[in-house]
Amino acid sequence: MEHVHLARLSTKHKIIDYFRYVDDILLIFDSNHTDIQTILNDFNAIHPKLKFTAEIETDNKINYLDVTIHRTPTDWKMSIYRKPTFTGTIIPYMSNHPTQHKFAAIRFLHNRLNTYDLPTGEYEREEQIVHNILENNSFPVCPQKPPSLKLRKQTEPNPIEKQKWATFIYTGREMTFITNIFR
Repeated sequence: MEHVHLARLSTKHKIIDYFRYVDDILLIFDSNHTDIQTILNDFNAIHPKLKFTAEIETDNKINYLDVTIHRTPTDWKMSIYRKPTFTGTIIPYMSNHPTQHKFAAIRFLHNRLNTYDLPTGEYEREEQIVHNILENNSFPVCPQKPPSLKLRKQTEPNPIEKQKWATFIYTGREMTFITNIFR
């Protein structure tokens, strides 16, 4: 659909930019030339089984994926968006889950914090939210980033050698130690 129809619709509606991730689309268009309802009608006319809906910018803000985009007269600013149902729950520190599973969420939160170009106030606000999430899930809270897990160097297996596999059921920290011995 994108390859066949997007070029025509972009020209017709003066779409400045088009971003898509799976089924979420963000359009930036010239509102002096067309309106969202006309664009929506044209998109919905492409195929009878596809139904597009529109979320319209409110107070110069729109949510797209996990960010809120704030439009100013001269610039764009971003902040982290969380759905109203967000609870801040991650795998608690004391749970009987593999350590790498527990720290995956923390790495994600820190990576997002340090990857997005957040204004200073938003960065500090997000840093406090991450701190609260860690604290509320009983993690030891330190000012530095979470420990990174060592990444093993990936080597190509010898095609002549037949790989052997083993599956272990996680029962606690000891199982991680045993699994590492077998590696």
